[in-house]
Amino acid sequence: MTDANVDPDKATQLRHKIVDQLRDENWITSPEVEKVIREVPRHLFTPAGTPLEEVYDPYAAVITKTDENGVQLSSVSAPQVQALMLEQAKLRPGMSVLEIGSGGVNAVYISRLVDPSGSVTTVDIDPEVTGRAERLLSENGYDQIRVVTADAAEPIPGLGQVDVIIVTAGAWDIPPAWLDQLKPDGRLVVPLRMRGLTRSVAFNRVGDHLESESAKICGFVPMQGSTKHHEKLLLVNGTEEIALRFDDGLPAEPSKLDNAVTTPRHELWTGVTIGLQELLDTLQMHLAISLSGFCTMAVDTDLDTGLVAPVNKRYALAAVEDDTFAYLVTRRTEDNKHVEYGVHALGPNAEQFADKIADVLRDWEANRRGGPSPIIRAYPAGTPDDRIPEGRVIDKVHTRISLSWPAA
Repeated sequence: MTDANVDPDKATQLRHKIVDQLRDENWITSPEVEKVIREVPRHLFTPAGTPLEEVYDPYAAVITKTDENGVQLSSVSAPQVQALMLEQAKLRPGMSVLEIGSGGVNAVYISRLVDPSGSVTTVDIDPEVTGRAERLLSENGYDQIRVVTADAAEPIPGLGQVDVIIVTAGAWDIPPAWLDQLKPDGRLVVPLRMRGLTRSVAFNRVGDHLESESAKICGFVPMQGSTKHHEKLLLVNGTEEIALRFDDGLPAEPSKLDNAVTTPRHELWTGVTIGLQELLDTLQMHLAISLSGFCTMAVDTDLDTGLVAPVNKRYALAAVEDDTFAYLVTRRTEDNKHVEYGVHALGPNAEQFADKIADVLRDWEANRRGGPSPIIRAYPAGTPDDRIPEGRVIDKVHTRISLSWPAA
């Protein structure tokens, strides 16, 4: 970014400030990652004219491209997300790395971490994105980083096998090419969407499958190309007022929900409370593992008649069972430092289904709260059930994703 209005001293000051904050919050945990984020001027890789306060906001991405409808297609990820993925990758000098999703600055961080004895290839399907990345990398002295325009779901010509693959776009599936291009002891770090929940997963290769070492909540611009995936919408009562969003296919008989909103709404408070700053990681995953009809719900505010009353009309955790659906709500507790979870259910079996979801929440509170994340395993499509641990199995095009809790 050659912007004469940028104050380099202010940029340096802001960069040190976000590194200090991310280190204090344990997103940065190694001196190597701290060093590269502290030293590389992030603003050189963001669009000219972007205010420095936005460039150096620790939790905000800088959007670099949108389509005609305003849908985000490319971005420079938030410093917090870049830090957590670099820590998950455990990069060392001499490693070979494939970055999928080009932006520029993250490739620089990677290059600095593997030093000149390593190698970095960054790939994107959009020639506009790779052209911008190639120009910025060259202007800032990083010509050694190879930039390739390609659909990364296919093998990258001339790449061979690498030590680490870092995916910086939201992925719904894991193409076979990623496993083929990974060394036998290699590592894949990918923002993987499972049942509508996205986690940055650090996978280790274990024979013919991948097994998670860590998984952290994150958000990313979704991948384009052959692995692009669209969620399925179930419009309750046949109108666009209430949409249930399913990431991995609709229920077998969605028409059974047609009359659910004609019954009175059953409301139940569970007694399960969480702190206002408490991460929802294991709670969300516990619901996704325990409830076969897990989904999310959105309400069109222009058509809202009050049939449902989620706290956030754009996104509420929900579930379907046969002819009944339910969603989670919250309310502040008397101390104003916590919220309590409740369940709203509609349909012929609303009371029973609300009780079932409340039991799942109480089971999380008793057995999963504060504990480790579930282990995420990715097996090739067609792997027999008896080779996959008990838990929730999500069948995708190329993989069978297994979600299971670690043994007590």
